[in-house]
Amino acid sequence: MMNGMGGMMGCGAMALLWLVFAVLLVAGVVVLVRALTDRGVGTVSRGSSAVEILEGRFARGEIDRDEFEERRRALQS
Repeated sequence: MMNGMGGMMGCGAMALLWLVFAVLLVAGVVVLVRALTDRGVGTVSRGSSAVEILEGRFARGEIDRDEFEERRRALQS
């Protein structure tokens, strides 16, 4: 009787290991695809004008209002 029950537990453990392996494999593929295709939040897209980039920096709080106004005036002149 012990032998039969041990075989069932071994089979269940093997199935659980395969399930964990499959989940890790899928998670790894998802992470890899996202890393290769993610452009990031702070990146600049092609065709962005200098004023658009400046507005983005101001919106994210990277620069204050005075610096924004000063740089915008410099760009527009």
